[in-house]
Amino acid sequence: MSTQRLPAFTLIGLRLSGKTSNEDGRSGRDCGRLWQEFEQREIAKRIPNKLSDAVYAVYFDYEGDHTAPFAYFIGCKVHPDAPVPEGLQSLHVPEQDYSKIVARGRMPSCVAEAWRAIWQSDSDRAYGYDFEVYDERSRDWSDAEVDVFVSVGKRVGG
Repeated sequence: MSTQRLPAFTLIGLRLSGKTSNEDGRSGRDCGRLWQEFEQREIAKRIPNKLSDAVYAVYFDYEGDHTAPFAYFIGCKVHPDAPVPEGLQSLHVPEQDYSKIVARGRMPSCVAEAWRAIWQSDSDRAYGYDFEVYDERSRDWSDAEVDVFVSVGKRVGG
């Protein structure tokens, strides 16, 4: 897996209330509910100054490794000075080093499989800001591609 440095960026969207964890499938339920809210409320349409239609799902503010609680955010990339509409939040993702994994196949199982492989790998995870990018390649749930960026190297603050 190659490492690449990505610049900082800003998102506007929804943040999960509180934290979740991977224990007993809790994150799947919690994050799934946030996705439902994001879609049902058509949040992407309410975000001003979007840089693209891609949707980002970010895992951050880890309390340890992948078994510990973490925060979750879904949103779209915007200009750093974009106004935040009422009822939405912003998230600044700092510049970091990443390993990129491409999840391919049927959604959402292909993304879950990619994460299981990441958890079992011996990569030098930073547990900073990890994220998935859902763009035009992920629209067909029977044959999707999702880029998964995992922060590596020195840990960046949450």
